[in-house]
Amino acid sequence: MGRRRSQSVTLSDVANRAGVSVATASKALNGRAEVAPATRERVLRAAAELCFQPNVLASGLISGRTRTVGLLTDELGGRFSIPILLGAENALGNGQMSVLLCDARGDAIRRQHYIRTLLARQVDGFIVVGDSNDVSPSLTRDIPVPVVYAYAESADPRDLSIVADDEGGARLAAEYLVLHGRRRIGHITGPESYRAARDRAAGLRAVLAEAGLLPAGDPLFGEWSQRWGRHAARLLVAACPDIDAIFCGNDQVAAGVADALRDLGRRIPDDVAIVGYDNWEDFAADCRPPLTTVDLNLEQLGATAGNHLLAALDGNANSGVIRQHGRLVIRESTGPALPR
Repeated sequence: MGRRRSQSVTLSDVANRAGVSVATASKALNGRAEVAPATRERVLRAAAELCFQPNVLASGLISGRTRTVGLLTDELGGRFSIPILLGAENALGNGQMSVLLCDARGDAIRRQHYIRTLLARQVDGFIVVGDSNDVSPSLTRDIPVPVVYAYAESADPRDLSIVADDEGGARLAAEYLVLHGRRRIGHITGPESYRAARDRAAGLRAVLAEAGLLPAGDPLFGEWSQRWGRHAARLLVAACPDIDAIFCGNDQVAAGVADALRDLGRRIPDDVAIVGYDNWEDFAADCRPPLTTVDLNLEQLGATAGNHLLAALDGNANSGVIRQHGRLVIRESTGPALPR
């Protein structure tokens, strides 16, 4: 006997097949925590066997929810937003939520327009995605539904912000270099106005202090570019000829550093090890040699934001700052220091 057409199947049919009440079937299908795992599995299996499709409009009228979330970003075309949005969308999709995406492009007027538009569509919550992992003004007072900030720290401590742990990521890089015998470690990074650049420099400085080592000169703050990496590497080698490792603030800078070291006749990693940051494949994997680098785990950051928003919608809202740990991706640009 073939499966029944989904439009003829009701919640009552699912409940009867699973041997539970209609209320329990509803809670199971909506992921409510008070349903036992075995019961939820039985209901989900019954719904799949019957090809049950809930009436989203009717459910929304009953629950007061539309099961949609607004994702508001400032740099949709940037390399940070996309993996965050993918992670958030996947987590929300697992919670049977739909996503409406808006790109404010850094414009405050456009941002307020999208907030009003999304609220008019009665979204259940917002994820606000930043573009620099820095502190940003809170938007929560203009939004009467739960809000989670991702890759941006709200200036209001009552909000929940999920940010990348830049200082922790720098510690991973520095500890790896020290463990492998590097003792003269320099640092080349982006503009000092970026908190990410300052935090990464602080992480390196802390590890060197713990190991009883002095940095190879002061951090060289500049641009997030290969051009700056090439220029700064020449300055650093001239000032510290015995340098044996360079930790870079991002992979673009690291690729430029690698170019300059080759031109100067320094072997990588035999003479000088290089570690980048971001795990941006276009630079990390194609660098000569491929870069050891810190991966920000941005997709997981987005998923964490999505899961916390789902929790807030269920009445379990949190506040404060959660720092998403990165991971060190080992490639050929690092290795044990050779005797000099």
